[in-house]
Amino acid sequence: MLDPKSFRQDLDVLVEKLKWRGYAFDVEKYHELENRRKNLQEQTEELQARRNRISREIGIAKSKGEEANGLMHEVSTLGDDIKLRSSALSQVQSELQAMLSEIPNLAHESTPLGMDEESNTEIRRWGIPRDADFTFKDHVDLGESLGMMDYGFASKLSGSRFVVLKGLLAGLHRALSQFMLDTHIRDHGYCEANVPLLVNQGALFGTGQLPKFEEDQFKTSEDPPLYLIPTAEVPLTNAVADRIVEDSELPMRLVAHTACFRREAGSYGRDTRGMIRQHQFEKVELVHAVRPGESYEALEIMTGHAETILQKLELPYRVIALCTGDMGFAASKTYDIEVWLPSQQLYREISSCSNTEDFQARRMKARWRNPATGKPELLHTLNGSGVAVGRALIGVMENYQNEDGSITVPDVLRPYMHGVTRLSR
Repeated sequence: MLDPKSFRQDLDVLVEKLKWRGYAFDVEKYHELENRRKNLQEQTEELQARRNRISREIGIAKSKGEEANGLMHEVSTLGDDIKLRSSALSQVQSELQAMLSEIPNLAHESTPLGMDEESNTEIRRWGIPRDADFTFKDHVDLGESLGMMDYGFASKLSGSRFVVLKGLLAGLHRALSQFMLDTHIRDHGYCEANVPLLVNQGALFGTGQLPKFEEDQFKTSEDPPLYLIPTAEVPLTNAVADRIVEDSELPMRLVAHTACFRREAGSYGRDTRGMIRQHQFEKVELVHAVRPGESYEALEIMTGHAETILQKLELPYRVIALCTGDMGFAASKTYDIEVWLPSQQLYREISSCSNTEDFQARRMKARWRNPATGKPELLHTLNGSGVAVGRALIGVMENYQNEDGSITVPDVLRPYMHGVTRLSR
């Protein structure tokens, strides 16, 4: 959430910046609510001051043995008026809060300007896409021909956008997740967390999934409302919610491997074939909580950690800086990492690493104690995939396929596959 004070101080500037995020701020509605808030607050404060003054007069009158019934009646009447105006003030403040909670983060000055993916900027590439003297199959054809990928069975169980992996392919999927965790914990110094897959509304509000993206969430209960996590970013980032973190705890690096659940409500008809876009998938998620002055250095570090996974797997990829109109709701700057898929002759997203600055921290009331001042200040949070396990599996299957339809196991994964070097019938 943006600082409410900034709207009162730099509204015109904010409105222009939000246009680059594809967000049309309702200035008229904001002014109407803000004027009501200001008037009600002034009226409430005036009535409270008047009641305090009369209460002192009552005390003086009683100390002198004088009658004070009239003053006491006036205090009682003022109390009723204060309650009415306080209630109205709370209502207006709630409406303002709801309005501001649906406004996206402002883009960092280094974020490319643009309204869609056409304005995204390529930063770098790693690896050379493989050439072969046979036609590359996609991951669906490969998996089904091996008898290790079953969409029909998954459809009977759960409907569309689910898959059942079997045999060595299920093992390769598990090996990838374990390899990623080991790399981030052992080599990059992350603390592993095993987190709930169900979270409450407050947790989703804190990271920005609610209220704006309610339709994308799988809600499992009403009393209390619980939701399946769309990403481990939600429980991991909330580790600092409603806390004052001591400086000695920073920077904080957390990692978790979880299943993730998304309705994909806004992607009807997109990537319906295969594992690219499913309702249930797995990710190894990275979260940083850092001092404000260190968050952009942390973004580069986190992105590098995700890149390490692809480098160790020897999968060609590129890094893209997303433009202002293509970033996620909470992000101030985002790098997407895209892996090369031979069957499509395209790079496809496999990781997204974002700095949200203090946007999530303000929603979560997540602070750190600045040793220079001794006072609590909002910290900065970052999140990224390190990486999406299903999409990594697709990348391995397609880039390591052989002409006979078998799949070579990357060297780095063989210890996790108990020496298996090839998936074949």
